[in-house]
Amino acid sequence: MEFEFEKMESQLWDWRLRIDRLAIETHKAGGGAGFDATMRVDELKALHAIAQARHHEFWAVGDLKRLRLIPDLEGAWNNLLAAFADPGR
Repeated sequence: MEFEFEKMESQLWDWRLRIDRLAIETHKAGGGAGFDATMRVDELKALHAIAQARHHEFWAVGDLKRLRLIPDLEGAWNNLLAAFADPGR
């Protein structure tokens, strides 16, 4: 997959909004939402935080150091993407 690093920040904001909406829906459902729904929101929040941290780290270093950070950033990105793609995860 070819990553477009410049577009990642926008995608991270979009995912954050989706996670927030899901958290609100889960909260509104109350006890009926169940443990799994709450755990899913928590997992998405954690994966998002990791991806965002990797993204910030990537842009905070010089060009030469970025090459070594690409695998970590791609891994965090793919984990978050997979979590959104598989609601039953």
